[in-house]
Amino acid sequence: MEHVDHILIVDDDREIRELVGNYLKKNGLRTTVVADGRQMRSFLESTPVDLIVLDLMMPGDDGLMLCRELRAGKHKATPVLMLTARNDETDRIIGLEMGADDYLVKPFAARELLARINSVLRRTRMLPPNLVVTESGRLLAFGRWRLDTSARHLLDEDGTMVALSGAEYRLLRVFLDHPQRVLNRDQLLNLTQGRDADLFDRSIDLLVSRLRQRLLDDAREPAYIKTVRSEGYVFSLPVEVLGAPS
Repeated sequence: MEHVDHILIVDDDREIRELVGNYLKKNGLRTTVVADGRQMRSFLESTPVDLIVLDLMMPGDDGLMLCRELRAGKHKATPVLMLTARNDETDRIIGLEMGADDYLVKPFAARELLARINSVLRRTRMLPPNLVVTESGRLLAFGRWRLDTSARHLLDEDGTMVALSGAEYRLLRVFLDHPQRVLNRDQLLNLTQGRDADLFDRSIDLLVSRLRQRLLDDAREPAYIKTVRSEGYVFSLPVEVLGAPS
């Protein structure tokens, strides 16, 4: 049977829940709507979903808290598209820092939400087609780290696992497949998220910052991801392809 993507919509506004849920159903998606974090947790205990549409501004546990909770638990790999009622850069930045894969500002056109959902699903399931990808199911070694491309997590020199969000993994793969080459923000955004940057888009800078933290890379004197002023970023170390992970 063909897989039908299951979208969980978490929003305290009943009208928005119903409108979005019905529109996505008409466009071939399976949908479930819940009103708050408690209902979200209860549903996810028994039913896996392919993507969560999460409202930022909700009473009680807001979207940022719930997103942080998702990223710290067993649903850390589930894509999250965050809805915000304010066109405020701070909200977008914090949402991305918490691990959201994308965001959309209310009010929005239903067709734009559908396009964003499809885009997030597409890029979480495969690396972009224009990316030169090393063979899958390998260990990529660099510095003190190895990346397991099957399990999509980092291993340090002692074999300790460091989990990565989907966005962090995609960015690291881009760098590892293009080592010692300067990549500008437009290229990184297109390769990792399949879209172009707008003038004030800081999502790549935030993602680089998060990835540096995972790599224990000092932003003041980075050993792995260096900033090239007025150009972008470069992964400065060579990358070795090892055998398949055991």
